[in-house]
Amino acid sequence: MEQVHRAIHEAVLDAGPKQLAHLMGMSHTALLNRSNPNDDTHRLNLEQFLQILVHSKNPEPLQQLASALGYELVPRVRPEGVSLIQALVHLAAESGDVSRAVHDALADGHVSQIEKVGIQKEIGHVRQCLLVLEESVKAA
Repeated sequence: MEQVHRAIHEAVLDAGPKQLAHLMGMSHTALLNRSNPNDDTHRLNLEQFLQILVHSKNPEPLQQLASALGYELVPRVRPEGVSLIQALVHLAAESGDVSRAVHDALADGHVSQIEKVGIQKEIGHVRQCLLVLEESVKAA
């Protein structure tokens, strides 16, 4: 957890303690004291930790916390939007592929592991198409 505390302190210093403290509604001295792992009063509450993450836009403290808990933080990459019609047509095609995969799997009354994997793959394609559609709506 020492690395998490150090990452929080670095995020505060990098973001500028005075500006960050102003956004958080506290004095910069209090923020520096609470975030400094070498200070005896370095106790941040959850809300302050989240505010540091949001306002500093530095993912390092969250990455260190995830690592300390045995997880890995992976940033989500948003797809680029296309025209709404194109996004909708592509979504309909992928949805049809899911329907076809499920229909074919149910034809013999038993869904095998290979068929399950195929269906899940097609569902993943639909999810990706939905993300593209969402970005296309934002861009429209």
